[in-house]
Amino acid sequence: MHHETIRRTLVQGAGDVPNSNSIAEATLSTWHQVAVRLVPVIGTRGVDALFNRSLHVTSKTYPWLAIDEHDENVAILLSGLQARIATRESIDAVEACHALLVNFTELLASLIGESLTKRLLITVWVPAPAESEQENKT
Repeated sequence: MHHETIRRTLVQGAGDVPNSNSIAEATLSTWHQVAVRLVPVIGTRGVDALFNRSLHVTSKTYPWLAIDEHDENVAILLSGLQARIATRESIDAVEACHALLVNFTELLASLIGESLTKRLLITVWVPAPAESEQENKT
């Protein structure tokens, strides 16, 4: 997946004047869209496992993302994640959230392939302006 496409999705989702709260909301909104697209293909447990692994990998660079305990309840995990993101400076929040979503999509692509990953998630990511124009012409 294109890193800038993921960044563009987060920034657009966070609004005109992004702050750590809006970045947290945009990240969770994006995550929910990803989960909706993937659950029919790899199941809830598969999506949760990939997310937990991505969170673990990302927390190596952003230790404040690390979870203290492995919680089976994803809603509680996501709520805690949103709260941790919301306490950070905006630039730190967007970089960590971007890294989390990039790590997730790269891990997914390593398991099911880049092409299938792109097809499954294409509706989640905000395309570049040039891509949008081309899609409108076809």
